[in-house]
Amino acid sequence: MQERISMIKLREILRLRYENDLNVRDIGLSCNVGRQTVSNYIALAEKAGINWQEDKKLDDNELEAKLYKGKIPKEYGSGTNNRGNKPVPDYEKIDKELRKKHVTLLLLWSEYKQENPDGYQYEMFCLLYHGWKKKLDICMRQDHKAGEKIFIDYSGDKIPIINSATGEQVLAELFVAVWGASNYTYAEATLTQQLPDWIMSHVRAFEYFERVPNVCVPDNLRSGINKACLYEPEINPTYLHLVHHYGTAVIPARPYKAKDKAKAEVGVLIVQRWIIAVLRNRKFYSLAELNQAIRELVEKLNTRIMKKVKQSRKELYEMLDKPNALPLPAQRYEYAQWKKCRVNIDYHIEVEQHYYSVPYQLCREVIEVRITTTTIEVFLKGKRITSHIRSFEKYRHTTKPEHMPDKHRYQLECTPTKIIEWAGKIGPNTKELVKKIIESREYPQQGYRSSLGITRLTKYYPVARIEKACCRALKYNLYSYKSVVNILKAKLDQQEIKQEESKTAPIVHENVRGEIYYKQGDLC
Repeated sequence: MQERISMIKLREILRLRYENDLNVRDIGLSCNVGRQTVSNYIALAEKAGINWQEDKKLDDNELEAKLYKGKIPKEYGSGTNNRGNKPVPDYEKIDKELRKKHVTLLLLWSEYKQENPDGYQYEMFCLLYHGWKKKLDICMRQDHKAGEKIFIDYSGDKIPIINSATGEQVLAELFVAVWGASNYTYAEATLTQQLPDWIMSHVRAFEYFERVPNVCVPDNLRSGINKACLYEPEINPTYLHLVHHYGTAVIPARPYKAKDKAKAEVGVLIVQRWIIAVLRNRKFYSLAELNQAIRELVEKLNTRIMKKVKQSRKELYEMLDKPNALPLPAQRYEYAQWKKCRVNIDYHIEVEQHYYSVPYQLCREVIEVRITTTTIEVFLKGKRITSHIRSFEKYRHTTKPEHMPDKHRYQLECTPTKIIEWAGKIGPNTKELVKKIIESREYPQQGYRSSLGITRLTKYYPVARIEKACCRALKYNLYSYKSVVNILKAKLDQQEIKQEESKTAPIVHENVRGEIYYKQGDLC
């Protein structure tokens, strides 16, 4: 029996089918599953009566329940081979027509049969065409349909930027995107190849093109592809979210398969010659200055007349790719990172050292978090649970009252009294410090995490040291888990706490007037 795929992949298969109208092969490449599996799940969706515009709003459990009511039907196929003295198809014309959008071999065969009723049947027609195609070149060339794909890669060569303050050089990366049919090119410099630069380079490329391709073909860069694999490359969740926003698809180039990304390799080579080589003797002192120079050279490259086709890349783009590509969405993509978190005992999750509340019923659940510059969104099995305005204060809490249970008791064993009792098993100083931590918070639950962290230090340090560290923390009003850890790491707990003698024993000297002198009245 075929193993079920994950709901994430199943949703992506249905989205690419019903929203992007991709064929089974391209869906399989994008989702890293076999073509037969894609066919089976599409058939399953049709049998279950899936209305994607409505059913995509269902959560994973509801969608799964609706899909798996029936069995996956088997697929059958048939074909006929008829040989004999029959009119030979015009292979060159077929090859040219196939480059146009929505044109298929089946359509061309039906037109061929209208003109030649005694001609070849469909299966033989296809075999003859593919046989002719293979003879063109030992290494089969890729045909790129108008508006279908862009190929994306980084140049191996980098461009130096000089820090005007220190004189040090920083090597900037060069991002390159090339359209398949027209070779229309975009390039820009970024400081890194990391995820934020990778994502936003895509956004700026789409805005430069004023269109979105049906398919993006990136190299197996770690920022975009979590796991490079010949058959099942794993796409980064943030990259996948970008793809959903623009309504396109991602089919990564297979590792060690240069033909999959030949267009990108050629595009990178041309950019290296037309940009890096031209700028080799210029000095740049900022990324913006460098990108301005790159933009001017990219315009020259795209408007240059190519010798073979007697047209420029821009002219070809306007004629081929742009009319057949997807339009830009109304709203610009906002960069977001995704992270998996386990809900803590205090029904808060930690995102970059700040704590955000979720409904207390999700205690100990693993959830997904979408992080933007302004918001934190929480999802469980694809369903949005809550959101918060993002805070950059470290070790602070953002808590919604509706997430709390009545009287703040989401776990009977985790009351403030019991946590203080647990701390008391270590010693009186630890007990007092935990009490102070809980009392200093706006809500008692916000102190649970720090308190439990202190009690768990017994796994790493002797009880006597923890007790001394808590004593020092109390002395200096340091009511936090991190303060205790820092004291232990610095071995300050092993030092004696010096008494501030100036407060208990005043200095006696003939030149010191003392407080009695100042109580005698005005000195004037």
